[in-house]
Amino acid sequence: MSARVASWLAWSLAGLSGAIFVAGLTLYVLARSAQVPGSLGASRTILDLLVSVPFLAFPVVGALIVSRRPHNPIGWICLADGLLWVLLGLFDYYSVYGLDRPGSIPFPVGIAGLSLWLWVPTVGLLVIYLTLLFPDGRLLSRRWRPLFWLSGAVIVLLSVTEGLTPGPIADLGGVRNPFGLEGQPWVADATNAVLALFLLCILASTLSLVLRYRRSRGEERQQIKWIAFAASFVGLGFVIAMVSGLIFVVFEPETWGSAETPPPWFELLFSVVLLSFGGVPIAVGFAVLRYRLYDIDGIINRTLVYTTLTATLALVYSGGVAGLQRLLSPLTGEGNQLAVVASTLLIAALFGPLRRRVQRFIDRRFYRRKYNARKTLEAFSTRLRKETDLDGLGGELLAVVGTTVAPVHASLWLREREGSR
Repeated sequence: MSARVASWLAWSLAGLSGAIFVAGLTLYVLARSAQVPGSLGASRTILDLLVSVPFLAFPVVGALIVSRRPHNPIGWICLADGLLWVLLGLFDYYSVYGLDRPGSIPFPVGIAGLSLWLWVPTVGLLVIYLTLLFPDGRLLSRRWRPLFWLSGAVIVLLSVTEGLTPGPIADLGGVRNPFGLEGQPWVADATNAVLALFLLCILASTLSLVLRYRRSRGEERQQIKWIAFAASFVGLGFVIAMVSGLIFVVFEPETWGSAETPPPWFELLFSVVLLSFGGVPIAVGFAVLRYRLYDIDGIINRTLVYTTLTATLALVYSGGVAGLQRLLSPLTGEGNQLAVVASTLLIAALFGPLRRRVQRFIDRRFYRRKYNARKTLEAFSTRLRKETDLDGLGGELLAVVGTTVAPVHASLWLREREGSR
């Protein structure tokens, strides 16, 4: 396939994804007033729509990659995954609207059943194949070929077993899977077994990326940093959401169990996690297209610094407010604002010094080589002000260059001024 045909096909698929998203947007507006018992239709908010917007980045980034790197399968994977994401959203709104207004649109239950088949390849393409082939579209070595083909077989098998599992479809008021094999409990057991194998494939593909990073150098290492940085936010968000939900279930099981839907704060937290998915295709685009590739080190550095700084200041502020209110309550009574004002002033005074200390700690801990090079240059600039011997200065300069840059060879050439010997 020529580059021109590949680019035309890629942007056509991206346009199709956009059209499906617009159709889903229309059904979203109609499904907000749906009264399907137990469904999400009656509780649709604008956040539900915003959650689906970041997934449009997949087809757009995929089209950009294909138009510039048509032989790299990463772009095609992003295109296919973006198309599947918007299809899942369309099927969700379609089924809710169709069940609320029987006869208005055909096969709403069948479309809902198709969603049970589609989510597996949607997730598998993203977390298995994108990870296995990133960033150049090739496997780490031939030894990973069995995992490549096994993952494909597992995705197909899990899609079939998931689609044939009997039982009610989530968020559709007890409507049962139209493709489910009723009276066949072994289907659910088979689905759980294949799901475990699917999770193992995900772990193996992640291990492949870790090994690729350890063996990589130069640009390839920077590319992997981009995808790892974006994926870390998604993974951390899922961990926080799951741990928060588990804690809530353990300490307030009656509240969670009596509610038809999870608490609003959990839905909000989970929506934020889904929003973070939008960073994955953006990071893939920066990495594969190598646009501002080396900026990732600065981004990671600033993220570590300001995340640590924000968490520290939040702890200091909350602790300061609570402690001062307890100390001042005998004098000023409950609910005084003096503790809040004093804590705010303390945070303002601590921001600059604390930021510099956190920056130095991050540099020493995670960027030791650059930190040592910077300290060497700072020491050299101090000696430079006091050095008067040109030969000694040249030796010092060559030593600093050898320490910081580590070239194979370094020499110093000084041009003589006119009229000098």
